[in-house]
Amino acid sequence: MKPIRTRTVRAIAVALVAGSLTLTACSSESGSNNKGKDDSKSQKDAAEQQDPVAYGDAAASSGPAEEVAGATSGGFINVYMQSDLTHMDPGQIYVSDAGQFSNLVHRSLTNFQEDEDGNLTVVGDIATDSGTSSDDGKTWTFELKDGVKDEDGNAITSADVRHTIERLYSKVIFDGPTFVQSWLSGNDYRKALPDGPYKGKHLPDSVLETPDDKTVVFHFDQPRPDLPQALAMAGYSIVPEKADTKEKYDKAPKSLGPYKIAEHKPGKSMKLVKNDQWDAKTDSVRHQYVDGYNFSSTIAQASQTKRLIADQGEAKNAIQFTDPVDPAQMSTVIGNADAKKRTIQGFQPYVWQMSFNLDRMKDKKIRDAITYAIPNQSMVQADGGRYGGEVAGGLLAPTLPNYDPEYDPFGKLKKPNGDPEKAKELLKEAGVKEGTKLSYAYSNTPRGQAQMVIIKDALNKIGFDVQAKEIDRASFYEQIGKLKNPYDLYMTGWGQDWSSPSTVITPVYDGELVADGASNYSHINDKQVNDLIKKALIQEPEEAAKTWEKAHHRIVEEINPAAPVYYSKQIQLYGSNIGGARYSNESSYIDINDLYLKKP
Repeated sequence: MKPIRTRTVRAIAVALVAGSLTLTACSSESGSNNKGKDDSKSQKDAAEQQDPVAYGDAAASSGPAEEVAGATSGGFINVYMQSDLTHMDPGQIYVSDAGQFSNLVHRSLTNFQEDEDGNLTVVGDIATDSGTSSDDGKTWTFELKDGVKDEDGNAITSADVRHTIERLYSKVIFDGPTFVQSWLSGNDYRKALPDGPYKGKHLPDSVLETPDDKTVVFHFDQPRPDLPQALAMAGYSIVPEKADTKEKYDKAPKSLGPYKIAEHKPGKSMKLVKNDQWDAKTDSVRHQYVDGYNFSSTIAQASQTKRLIADQGEAKNAIQFTDPVDPAQMSTVIGNADAKKRTIQGFQPYVWQMSFNLDRMKDKKIRDAITYAIPNQSMVQADGGRYGGEVAGGLLAPTLPNYDPEYDPFGKLKKPNGDPEKAKELLKEAGVKEGTKLSYAYSNTPRGQAQMVIIKDALNKIGFDVQAKEIDRASFYEQIGKLKNPYDLYMTGWGQDWSSPSTVITPVYDGELVADGASNYSHINDKQVNDLIKKALIQEPEEAAKTWEKAHHRIVEEINPAAPVYYSKQIQLYGSNIGGARYSNESSYIDINDLYLKKP
């Protein structure tokens, strides 16, 4: 995941795209959102998203994608965003806005195919199937489809796949997922190919092999059964070797997907048009119903919601891309029958947490005190109330298998708005003086600003002097991802990249992954946790589940590098002329693959 950063469910990071929050949401949600039936998503709905992902064969991977009933062709969909995309270079993509964009423009070896019930199958995207494993799962072989080209008409070969993987080793790429690289070459993978492929060197064939133009073989030192799911992440989309412009590629990537960039005004707008080199017969996931997409990246969340409620003019053809309904207008949407029927809802894989910089906040009693003091329910209310989330007891979301709804070591279910007295006791025991300064970094989004006000107030009340430091949304995770960052704490979000705790605990809490640009934002490095991670990664699923649970409990209860705050839900609006709209379990947003205009 997915961070919130949105790192999305499966590209997920788990940076959530920052949504909007306003303080008025607290009062309007609690007072007026009782109109009509409560049909907000529950943990029962989340449990339905825990189903294991199937691996598809050649038949499932063959295009074209199944037609959407009633779909028509033509016209442009208007896309509302409140800021520009974080990245467009596949290797840098690990947040959800860019992940949504990626499925329109980029293609990978594999992809997630989602049926009408939300069930997921990994299929071959540019590969003929989801991959063939051998050597007890240590070797994976992929054959490439015929007819896959980039927007300039260049055929994609195994050399392009090799180049795509190898460029991730270079310093050109400082963001994005690291699963495949570390599986191939260890956690210090950059040392294996420090310049990537740019100076003519390559990974040895014993690691990554391309015996002919159509074949790619990955060799690992242990079984990697999740490889097809990892390769389906946007961060592993193909970058054609001939088209690679290194750092500049982030501004003008080449398309392999159904749409390509026709015009981009950074920070303002972008226009996508049909890529005439995309062949539907090679693609079992995507469609090319509309002529293109007009992105506007200057429309605040409140304005998006207001326009879509009104449903006039160009708003009829518009969607929210990754921003949710404005919390302050939630009761209006839920109470308006016409608007409500134009929403999609789902339980997201993200957990919002208050991450502690353990290099600066070394006393666990202080971290525990802050955890007790956080008013979790107020944070939920500010993000849409029951339609925006639920109070979190732990750091693993309800969308993960074996989620324990009763796990709540800090008593948040009993005291959802915190326990300030308990917090003060712990601070007294720790010898913390009244007025001690804390540096809190937050993103300059409406959500981040609202969270800042709530957190600052709660922590000031227990005796801290909170110094709030605003960071631009576009660089927020880059700034807090620096090992030498000057902040004590920061709100982050993370969601699983696929249906396994390994995609949460490993990238965020593995001490061997503490590095600049990595996702271990707290810098936790605990030998017991590290050993449990290594153990779980080589176990069968049933045994691994117990090991992940043990690791999770140690992280939350005995170390506390990040205070659980709330599990995230999604609710988005779209215009009345949008067809094919539904919630995607894969992206945790509107399903970008099936959209069309009812009246082009």
